[in-house]
Amino acid sequence: DQFDNLEKHTQWGIDVLEKYIKFVKERTEIELSYAKQLRNLSKKYQPKKNSKEEEEYKYTSCKAFLSTLNEMNDYAGQHEVISENMTSQITVDLARFVQELKQERKSNFHDGRKAQQHMETCWKQLESSKRRFERDCKEADRAQQYFEKMDADINVTKADVEKARQQAQIRHQMAEDSKADYSSSLQKFNQEQHEYYHTHIPSIFQKIQEMEERRIVRIGESMKTYAEVDRQVIPIIGKCLDGIVKAAEAINQKSDSQLVIEAYKSGFEPPGDIEFEDYTQPMKRTVSDNSLSNSRGDGKPELKFGGKSKGKLWPFIKKNKVLGATPEDFSNLPPEQRRKKLQQKVDELNKEIQKEMDQRDAITKMKDVYLKNPQMGDPASLDHKLTEVSQNIEKLRLEAQKFEAWLAEVEGRLPARGEQARRQSGMYDGQGAPTTANSCAQDRESPDGSYTEERSQENEVKVLATDFDDEFDDEEPLPAIGTCKALYTFEGQNEGTISVIEGEILYVIEEDKGDGWTRIRRNEDEEGYVPTSYVEVYLDKNAKGAKTYI
Repeated sequence: DQFDNLEKHTQWGIDVLEKYIKFVKERTEIELSYAKQLRNLSKKYQPKKNSKEEEEYKYTSCKAFLSTLNEMNDYAGQHEVISENMTSQITVDLARFVQELKQERKSNFHDGRKAQQHMETCWKQLESSKRRFERDCKEADRAQQYFEKMDADINVTKADVEKARQQAQIRHQMAEDSKADYSSSLQKFNQEQHEYYHTHIPSIFQKIQEMEERRIVRIGESMKTYAEVDRQVIPIIGKCLDGIVKAAEAINQKSDSQLVIEAYKSGFEPPGDIEFEDYTQPMKRTVSDNSLSNSRGDGKPELKFGGKSKGKLWPFIKKNKVLGATPEDFSNLPPEQRRKKLQQKVDELNKEIQKEMDQRDAITKMKDVYLKNPQMGDPASLDHKLTEVSQNIEKLRLEAQKFEAWLAEVEGRLPARGEQARRQSGMYDGQGAPTTANSCAQDRESPDGSYTEERSQENEVKVLATDFDDEFDDEEPLPAIGTCKALYTFEGQNEGTISVIEGEILYVIEEDKGDGWTRIRRNEDEEGYVPTSYVEVYLDKNAKGAKTYI
């Protein structure tokens, strides 16, 4: 008889279930949002294609970071799996169960109300028969009293007495009938009431109880599923984290350092030691094995690191940077770096050539199709495009040949490490290791890391003509300002240099200007630069352009 309270309680139970469904749904939305943010984060830090960033990922530390980004992408995928499984196994399933629960609840309470209404109807019928029985009894009693009164009255005719007697009998019979009807209704009501409280109501309440218990069990199972869905992805998430750890452990600092060395090595040998100069003796032009101290006759000590020459050399380098951008043949770079840049350019051109050739093949095939099936297109319309592609291929091939020639020239000038070491050990055994041509060229590297190529280049000649006091003109031979003796053999492989043999006597036509090179002449047709540290210079004090030392 507690249908109202049960109705409120079961409605509360359904509300709790719907609240749990809403909770799980919001969790799935959070998982999706988190996964999306993780994916966007991973994508944000991925290296851009064909960019400088992509080149950085040759280092093991950058590779490890890239692996971390990929693992985070997979990590995000597992959170999407959590969202999908919770949606399919919990929210969708529970939503369907709630609908069934509502329908079942509605049916049970409908049966309860129907049983209540039936009992109310039976009670009304009982009350009605009871009132009728009461009324008929009273009528029968009044009719009996009237008959007795009429029978006692001597003034009343016999017919009236008989009529009263018959009326009393009729009322008495009606009372008896009402009594029987009331008794039947009472018996029927008691039976219905017994069935209502002992059969119908317990059955309905049992169904409601089972329904409520199923709801409670279902929400418990859903909570287990909620935890299990999360637990299922833990091994995969663990693998993602293991992958990040593995990538971190694969970082090799030595390998990264070697890549930096390979990327930036110049191919030069380090310069030799600078010997001590004794200034306690009167200054005069003496023989020295090192040009860095006594071949720049300014009368100032350590001219390499200060003085007029430096003042003229650095502006020359900076002007070279401003006036001329990077030369096409990368001649402003050290030999090893130049070789790498040229090789890279050759590879790029070969890729472009292959791309153009593929395009030409595609156009040729299309033209063949048009020739066989004129209705598909005009073959002549492709001739212009085919010609254009062929011209592009020819241009690219010429460009590639040009860079390949420069590359071959650079590779021919770079001696193998073993040969260079043997040549040095053979030439300077028992002596201090002097600087080689490349090391002298390295002296021309500016403080900001820039590098200038041989002075025979046209743009540098122009800058030298404006920056240096002693101009030179290639058209008219310069007069000799002294002589020099070759202390070591030098193989002049670079443009603008000249080969000398140890002990050879040559003419000096231009002193070292602070860049580590001295210009000499063997005869009228042979002249060039040699490293200052390779020669011993004897200047003619009376020669034009010669400097006087005190």
